[in-house]
Amino acid sequence: MNLKALIRKIIYWRESGKRRVTLLAVCPNSPAVLEAAVRCASQHNTPMLFAATLNQVDRDGGYTTWTPADFVYQICTFAAKYSWNGPLYPCLDHGGPWLKDIHTSENMSYDQTMQEVKQTLTACIEAGYQLLHIDPTVDRRLPAGQPVPIERVAARTIELISHAENVRTRCDLAPIAYEVGTEEVHGGLVDFGKFQAFLANLRSSMTSLKLMDAWPAFFVAQVGTDLHTTTFNPAAANRIYTAVAPTGALAKGHYTDWVEGPEQYPQCGMGGANVGPEFTTEEVHALQALCENETELLQGQPQLTASNFLETLEQAVIVSQRWKKWLLPNEKNKNFADLELRRQVWLIETGARYVWTEPTVKAARQTLYENLSSVMSDPQSYVVDRIVAVMEKYIRAFNLQDLLAKLEEND
Repeated sequence: MNLKALIRKIIYWRESGKRRVTLLAVCPNSPAVLEAAVRCASQHNTPMLFAATLNQVDRDGGYTTWTPADFVYQICTFAAKYSWNGPLYPCLDHGGPWLKDIHTSENMSYDQTMQEVKQTLTACIEAGYQLLHIDPTVDRRLPAGQPVPIERVAARTIELISHAENVRTRCDLAPIAYEVGTEEVHGGLVDFGKFQAFLANLRSSMTSLKLMDAWPAFFVAQVGTDLHTTTFNPAAANRIYTAVAPTGALAKGHYTDWVEGPEQYPQCGMGGANVGPEFTTEEVHALQALCENETELLQGQPQLTASNFLETLEQAVIVSQRWKKWLLPNEKNKNFADLELRRQVWLIETGARYVWTEPTVKAARQTLYENLSSVMSDPQSYVVDRIVAVMEKYIRAFNLQDLLAKLEEND
């Protein structure tokens, strides 16, 4: 079943009152997270989405080193490892101009960054992606804090969907699903009135252009959560769902990490939810536990060389400078060492995903695993286990357990 067909089934369930489901979209920011998600899908007999950003996965490899084709291959490799032939859906998250860090750091023009995005959309479709999040809500040419006008967001959304549909048709591929909108304040869609204007503008334009076969499956909007807020707003979510449901779409939430009351998502019309940084933090915590085991082991085996993994990881994050993008307004222009300790810890845990593939970090991790090999058969499996345990919270809350069996029921 392709993703678009699955979404239609979920919409039918919701409208008929049979079942309420929220699909989990895992942000695949490391091999351990990707493996955990595939294993979770296998263990719980459920579909799984993988929402990869332009920074994570792109034609240049991103910080995971995966191109879109590599990414799909990795999904298939883990599926084979767990003998899983159920649906696993590679997806693009936040595909739009200037939504990749290098687009800004290299001072790309609008035409350049749009061309980059279109080439990536082509690569994603050719690789077999099932969902594309089209998000042209950033324009670096505008003054800071000034959102892109809604009609311009709609026009650019349609331009990118049209490009994707042309590529899909040329490749003779089955229909794919689209996701539009953004939860970010800079997108200008936080105001519900503007969101409604965007929805109406998009529908009118796509109807006139005969693009309604590519009508978005998901609309992303602000539902209370952000990078620093974990409070879900059921009223806001239900308002978005009520607006998009008559068009045959569902609401989708981003920044679902550590959200309070995730079981409310299916009840409020949330058809999907993205989770990413929470899994990175759990990967860091699992590795910290392994480092504690290593410290105890080294006391009795002085011939071993300490991995110094945590120190290596911290230094790699600091040197990468990627932590600066997450600084709060009152922290700008501060050195890392001058930040509060709790903020340093948060930035290391958040920034770890950017440096997992750095040679020094990979080498230190390998040394850590080798040191533990005498007392653990597979340290990496321990890390994956920890991440799976966190994912299972969402599997239960989103009513995803044994979902494939429910899809086969004659209802």
